[in-house]
Amino acid sequence: MRPGRRRKLDLNDHLDAIFDQIERLKAGIRAKVERPFRVLKQQFGYTKTRYRGLMKNTAQITTLFVLGNLWMARKALRKA
Repeated sequence: MRPGRRRKLDLNDHLDAIFDQIERLKAGIRAKVERPFRVLKQQFGYTKTRYRGLMKNTAQITTLFVLGNLWMARKALRKA
C-alpha cells in the first residue's frame, strides 16, 4: 500500500486497522529480507556486476552471502 493511502486509514475502523496491521507485517518481512542485500552492497561493494559466466557469478554471490551472514552474526560470534 502506498504511504499516502496508509496515512488516510482510519484506525478506529476495524477493516482499516486490519489493513494497517497487514502493512506492518509486510514492512517487517521486507526489512529482514533487504538487510543481507544492504550488507552485500555497502560492506562488500557489490553494486555492479559484470558478465563473467553463470558459474563464476553464482560462486561469487554465494561467497558474498556467506560472508554477509558472518558479518551480521559477528557480535554473537564474539561472545561465543
